[in-house]
Amino acid sequence: MNISLYGISVWVLPLLIAITFHEAAHAFVAYRLGDKTAWELGRVSFNPFKHIDPFGTVILPGVLLLSHSPFVFGYAKPVPVNFRNLNHPRLDMVWVALAGPATNIALALVTALAFHALPLVPAEAAKWTTDNLKNAFLINIVLAIFNMMPIPPLDGGRVAVGLLPRVLAYPLSRLEPYGMLILIGLLILLPIVGAQLGLNLDVISAILRTLTGYVINALLFITGNA
Repeated sequence: MNISLYGISVWVLPLLIAITFHEAAHAFVAYRLGDKTAWELGRVSFNPFKHIDPFGTVILPGVLLLSHSPFVFGYAKPVPVNFRNLNHPRLDMVWVALAGPATNIALALVTALAFHALPLVPAEAAKWTTDNLKNAFLINIVLAIFNMMPIPPLDGGRVAVGLLPRVLAYPLSRLEPYGMLILIGLLILLPIVGAQLGLNLDVISAILRTLTGYVINALLFITGNA
């Protein structure tokens, strides 16, 4: 795989912004709803170094990318939230979880609107700016869709735990310690096993790609870029 300095320059900045805003949104909403844990640890911040996890943000996606994995993903440093401190723990947990993906969709919307300003960019910076905007648009949408998978500790899992009846929410919440293993199994191991058997078991990735496509088309239409 040919990885150039230019390629890094147009992917790293959009990725850092997407992750930083995502995590800061979780921390800020938790603070506003009664829990100061993340606030006191400095996580309500636009400093990316407050949110980067060396393994999850750098090493894991890098290894998957270089190994031509069928799906590349990673994670930032989790925002600590003491849900018992929230004003209404179950409902507020949903708002805290939704804050990250909602922020990414908002960033994608702003990025799509910024496409209209590209004619104002100096010619020598036009390509670099265009590639950054395109990547920012894609990264924020993928990050939002991926995180809304209903598997704890992803945001979608916490939304499901907060909204489902307790008889269903409790067993789902107990999956949280195994969430990363489940994701690796569904997104990486299952497709590999399927390929060995001559079967297409890359179902989850296909669903995520389809949903991502719908959101991309919707935002482009809304912002007049369709």
